[in-house]
Order: sequence, then structure tokens, then C-alpha cells
Amino acid sequence: MFTCVGYGASAADKPLAPLSLQRRETGAEDVRIEILYCGVCHSDIHCARNEWRSTVYPCVPGHEIVGRVVEVGKAVTRFKIGDHVGVGCMVDSCRQCASCREGLEQYCEQGFVDTYNGQDRHGRGITYGGYSQAIVVDQAFVLDIPKTLDLAATAPLLCAGITTWSPLRRWKVGVGMRVGIVGLGGLGHMGVKLAHALGADVVLLTRSENKLADAKRLGAQEVILSTDAQAMTKEQGRFDFILDTVSAQHDINMYLGLLKRDATLVQVGAPGEPLPVAVFSLILKRRQFAGSLIGGIAETQEMLNFCGEHGITADIEMIRMDEIETAYDRILHSDVKYRFVIDMKTMPSQISAL
Repeated sequence: MFTCVGYGASAADKPLAPLSLQRRETGAEDVRIEILYCGVCHSDIHCARNEWRSTVYPCVPGHEIVGRVVEVGKAVTRFKIGDHVGVGCMVDSCRQCASCREGLEQYCEQGFVDTYNGQDRHGRGITYGGYSQAIVVDQAFVLDIPKTLDLAATAPLLCAGITTWSPLRRWKVGVGMRVGIVGLGGLGHMGVKLAHALGADVVLLTRSENKLADAKRLGAQEVILSTDAQAMTKEQGRFDFILDTVSAQHDINMYLGLLKRDATLVQVGAPGEPLPVAVFSLILKRRQFAGSLIGGIAETQEMLNFCGEHGITADIEMIRMDEIETAYDRILHSDVKYRFVIDMKTMPSQISAL
């Protein structure tokens, strides 16, 4: 084991603070990574504050990790010291079930191991995430970062990017399709960029009039205000696919009505309460309402390679580690365009023992 500095919560009602944590030594299949940047996801807030009632403390969040390889195990063949790499939302899975064998580790039948607040499969306790100086990860769950991409702005691709890419690919979004993106936050802005790069005609569906210019800059051809009843009525039955990124309570049936016959709405935003679905929104035109969870490792690498080829990264605001509580508050007030990223050079040296 080795000691490194992290930043985490000791309880749901305590602010994040510097602490000392233990990482495992680099095993034969492991890659030790010096963390350079870590994106801030809304899930970090949910977990740090135990809003999902599953947090084990101390909790060190962070699953949008970009760093530099500083040590590799003797059996590692995919990476070498000095490589820039990424780690996303998971660091292990059973690797034996049907989902894992198909490269869909996010649907592991035994449950994948979360990058933080997960249960290590080898008896090494709870996992700690990217709000730290270093992390050790099995090479099978480490991703190569294309050399063309800005490292800091790449970090959010490891969650926001793959969460939107996976359904876009699964439902074969491409040229000639009219695609709606609901919401223009951390997920939504990546959905707009990726759908546009895939060749779709992208329409942002939003409640906010002030999103028009940004949506067009990011790649949307149109912006429709969901509060404009006349405009929404005009759009009934015109969409081939809709990606809903909203995590707040909202009227899902309003968006289902925009779909053509046999078209699909995929939910990736995760509201805290159930979304009531009117059956007739589905059955009258054989529409589908589906969900999607991040993406597998191979799919995530595919997304990163695509972004490298097309010059796609997240729009970010860089913060210091000690600004994390302010960042959390701003996220809760939708005051970020569109993802915070922590510069890990700002990790404090003062620590307290776990």
C-alpha cells in the first residue's frame, strides 16, 4: 500500500476536505496513474451527500479522470510510463457474465465496481475516486487519450461523453435523422456535439430562452422552447430519436409525443422521483421509451477515438480543489457551462488521517 492525498467527505453533512488515503501497490495487471485533471459530475454530489442512501464514508468522489502513467505492472501490455490515460465510472466487473463478454461491462450481472464508493472485488475495501493525487487501476479499465485532445477538457468525456455517445450509437443516430436533445447541461451539451458530428439534424428542446446562441454554437440546427405550446404542437410526430438528459422532474409525455411512429426516446438523465408515463403516448404510434447507462470500455474507447478525430471535447470551467463546495453549489443552481474540471496541481498538502 502507499499513501496519497485525497479530498473527500467524512459524513453527509460535512464539507469535502483534504485527507490521507491508502492505495494498493501496482499489481501485475495494474496501471498507476498520476491524476492531472478530474471532472465534477452531479453524481459526485449525490454520493458525497448520501442522497442515494448508499454512501460509505469517507467518500472520495471523482470518475472523470485524466492522468499520466507513472508505473505499470509486469503483465501490462497496453500502456507504458508517460502515456496519457483516462478512467471513467468503473474500475472492474465480473468479466464472465454475458454482458461483460459482450463488452457491456456497465450491465455486469454481478454489478460493476464503481470508481468510487464501490466494493473492490479483491477484498481491498471501498474504492476511492479521482479527487486525489493518484489511482491504481487494472489495465482492462484504463483508456487511451488521443494525442489531439486537450487533457482537461477530455476529462468529462469519461462520463458525460460516453453517457450520451452510447445511446446515440445503440440507436444508430446519423445522417438524415431529426434528433432532439432535451436539456443543455453537462450531458446535453455533449449530446448536441456528438449527434451533430454523427451527421444528424440536431434540435435542442429546452425551457430556457437564453440557450439559443450556445445551442447553435455547439451544433444544433434549431432550438425549440418546450414552454411554447404552439411550437411543441407543430413538432408532434417529427423526430426520429430523442435523447433526454434532464435529471429534474418533467413531463416526459410531452416529448414522447414528438416522436414518429416506431421512434425512440432514451432517458439518460436520472430524476430522483419516477416519471409518470401515459400509456397512450407509446401505444398509438408504437413508440419506445428506453434508458441507457454510461458505456462499456470498448465503446468508451471508440467514443474517445471519435472525439479525437473530430476535435470534440467538453466545454469546461477549471477550478481549484478547494473550490469544490462552491462548484457543487453552482451545479445545483445550474450555474456552469458546462462542466467543472479540477486542476489536481491545486491539491493541498495538509491532510488528516482517515
